[in-house]
Amino acid sequence: MELSDCFKIGYVQKTHGLKGEVTIALEPGAPDDFEAITSLFAEVKGRLIPYFIEEISFKGDKAFVKFEDVDSSEAATTLKGSSLYLPKSARPKSKRGEFYNDEIIGFTVNDATAGLLGKVSSVENEEVNPLLIVLQGEKEIAIPINAPFIISVNKSNKKIEVDLPEGLLDL
Repeated sequence: MELSDCFKIGYVQKTHGLKGEVTIALEPGAPDDFEAITSLFAEVKGRLIPYFIEEISFKGDKAFVKFEDVDSSEAATTLKGSSLYLPKSARPKSKRGEFYNDEIIGFTVNDATAGLLGKVSSVENEEVNPLLIVLQGEKEIAIPINAPFIISVNKSNKKIEVDLPEGLLDL
């Protein structure tokens, strides 16, 4: 399994208890049915290692997980800070007009007035207002995702149409 085949769902924040449990900070895009997941991948020393879930419970945006074969706080400590991933094939297909942040990287962005703006280089997951980062040469353009600026997302043509207010490109 390659990192490009997966999407990040969170990271191991700290150990929890003495029997190998860990506290996971969940990303905003983590699946709603997280309790149905039986395994996930942890990035350890640049490699994805599969871990099977023995027990799981939740409190807010945190999950408390006991992995199989992680039976001490020392063993759990080795996972601290590790990013956690699921295969992209495990997540539900995004609905029409919706998208997962990682699936629009590289899409071309066109503005109704200014024309071609560039390509999506990343999506910054700011808590309140996630931003679409578009690279236009050396310049980065930040477009708020939750604002009414995105008109359409065409996944088959890898294009995003936006209608930006006057002055946004000058920021």
